Amino acid sequence: MPELRLHFSNRQQADHPLSPGVHRVIRQPNGMLAIGDGLPGVLLAQVCLDRRGLWLQVPTGARGMHVNGRQVQRMALLRAGDAVYVDGVELLVQAPSRQSPARPDPGDYAGDPRVVLRGVGGQHHGRSFTLGPPRLVGAVREADIRIDDPAFPARHAVLERQGEAVLLRGLGPEPSLVNGVPMIDAALGAGDQVVFDGQHRFVVEFPAAPVPVPGSVGSGTEPAPAHGREPAGARSRSARRAWRLPWLLLAAALLGLVLGALLWFGAH
Repeated sequence: MPELRLHFSNRQQADHPLSPGVHRVIRQPNGMLAIGDGLPGVLLAQVCLDRRGLWLQVPTGARGMHVNGRQVQRMALLRAGDAVYVDGVELLVQAPSRQSPARPDPGDYAGDPRVVLRGVGGQHHGRSFTLGPPRLVGAVREADIRIDDPAFPARHAVLERQGEAVLLRGLGPEPSLVNGVPMIDAALGAGDQVVFDGQHRFVVEFPAAPVPVPGSVGSGTEPAPAHGREPAGARSRSARRAWRLPWLLLAAALLGLVLGALLWFGAH
């Protein structure tokens, strides 16, 4: 998991790095929001980082907790780029940016239609856009990912897949939020979140790596047979079937003799 931190959008506090464990979010007596243990104040929420991921835990009866504009009652799983609203203060979950690939490389996902940009908030919530050729993001009609808002730039950015990364290239001075960090250009990978205009959220998705089937050729379970030869496992199974066949014939013969005897003596 990349290094994560909580960023205060109002910039009244310094960024808070998230180490494994529980981080208490409190309202101090002076009215300021703070994060840390041993600080006096009212507990508003807890952020927990463990091997399963990053979690927001809301105390019973607490209100005013939202993640990406949606109210949270008890618990929510967070990802880099999420906007958490705690008692009217916005906290952004931020992660360090990726390094751009040094050179174009088609990689294993060239032409794979399962590499998509999936909308998780805003106008395109629930829609998916395949990533391969350049995709224009903007307000113009010919944009591949159109943001229908007069205030949004006509040509905001271009998304293009490059190997195992998706390159985001800004076409103007307005940045996009990449994992909570304002950026003009960035390299996106699987699971990264990009936000346009503060509300149109998308997640980059790559297909999961194929899992080898036990017993398949090349899986390491059983070597492939040489040309013209029967595998050892197949020979042993054939031998067991051949061994069972005489016993089945003998049992059938004995059963026939018993039935014949019953019929003969029954007739006399």
